[in-house]
Amino acid sequence: MKMFLTLLIAGTTLFSCAQSQKKTIIIPVAEKRAASANEAVASFAEGCFWHAEIVFQSLVGVRDAISGYAGGTTTNPDYERVASGQTGHAETVQVHYDPTKVSYETLVKAFFASQDPTTMNRQGNDAGTEYRSIAFYNNEKEKQVIEAAIKKLTDAKVYSNKIVTQVVPLTKFYPAEDYHQEYISHNPDNPYVANVSIPDFLHFKASFKEGNFKP
Repeated sequence: MKMFLTLLIAGTTLFSCAQSQKKTIIIPVAEKRAASANEAVASFAEGCFWHAEIVFQSLVGVRDAISGYAGGTTTNPDYERVASGQTGHAETVQVHYDPTKVSYETLVKAFFASQDPTTMNRQGNDAGTEYRSIAFYNNEKEKQVIEAAIKKLTDAKVYSNKIVTQVVPLTKFYPAEDYHQEYISHNPDNPYVANVSIPDFLHFKASFKEGNFKP
């Protein structure tokens, strides 16, 4: 997102339409309540975690989506080191949800519907290993759900190119710095947010027919 942010700043005349649009959108934020007794956690990497955070927080049953880093080998990574591509981590969101209100299967479907899972180490103009697509699983059942979703998309030929999403067990999740949490709601005037994050979210919300969205 850093590279594209530089390009966007250089073309400020392009922002007026998107900036006007974002004033009317309700940006999903974390529900300010305690975790339920049966709350579960799922982890996904699908490019910029600012975008992924509002995607999952828009779904009924999701209490919070925390931006962070996973999938690498370096301990206690920070944003600058992850962005260098040397830690092996990807920008990840950890989704806290109530499985009685939203199923893991629906979260996996939302994961694939809110990205292009066929681009290696890239989402749009965000390029690098930190933007690769990863579906992390906590157990064998979750792994089977992810693999079944990939098979269904492949058999249906939804994409012309092969799905390159990694399916790996979650070993460790590191929450990102505080300023990354709820970044879009706190920074609606950011050019990247107005021109990339919010339009991508609106496209997801309009096209994901299986989603039960919060009002």
